[in-house]
Amino acid sequence: MPKPPSLTPTRATPRQATSAVAHTAPPPAPDDPLLAFAPVPHKAPRRNSITADLQRAFIAHLAATGIVSEAARHIGKSMEALYKLRQRPGAEGFRHAWDAAIDRGVARLEAGALARAIAGEERLVVSGGQVLGTEIRHNDALTMFFLRHRRPERYGAGALVPGHPAYEALKAQLRAEWEEEKRAERQSPDNRAANIAFFTELREKWREQWEREREFQAAGAGGGGSDASLP
Repeated sequence: MPKPPSLTPTRATPRQATSAVAHTAPPPAPDDPLLAFAPVPHKAPRRNSITADLQRAFIAHLAATGIVSEAARHIGKSMEALYKLRQRPGAEGFRHAWDAAIDRGVARLEAGALARAIAGEERLVVSGGQVLGTEIRHNDALTMFFLRHRRPERYGAGALVPGHPAYEALKAQLRAEWEEEKRAERQSPDNRAANIAFFTELREKWREQWEREREFQAAGAGGGGSDASLP
């Protein structure tokens, strides 16, 4: 049987890169307000000090990548030195710029994830080791993540927590249904007959035990006190 010819996939647009480079934005311009912070002062700067220019270069690269380690490597300084600098007196401006640069990276990440949730992602279709083409797939988990956080009053977990009116109404409804089911079970003919049979059997056992005890007591009184034990 001849081997079926392989199909060459076609796509309208070239495949997007998935490496970290795809998530790197252009660095901020020199006049960007992000870089207008007051750098951490150095009273006696040394050769290895993180100068004002290095601080701004770090913030600019951090805003472009969103990765602290990448920005530290970019200026040739260690993470430990940068975190120490962040905690020094007079570092308020540097800390604020650091946090703002991270926020830019998070905002870019959110925008990319939202775009994938709405438009979907292009995936290869493979069958029998052959690439047949591509298709658009949507990530339901990613979609629900955005719905829960963008519309928490409708899709968020907070909409059904103790104390929330919707939660309390649902709990009351379920409790009422459960109690009605239990009441119906207690009043059903099968359960009622089973309860009567159980208590009838229990009453007969008590009556038999009581009669045996009376017989032992009577035997003990007439026979000089028997030490026979009850079964």
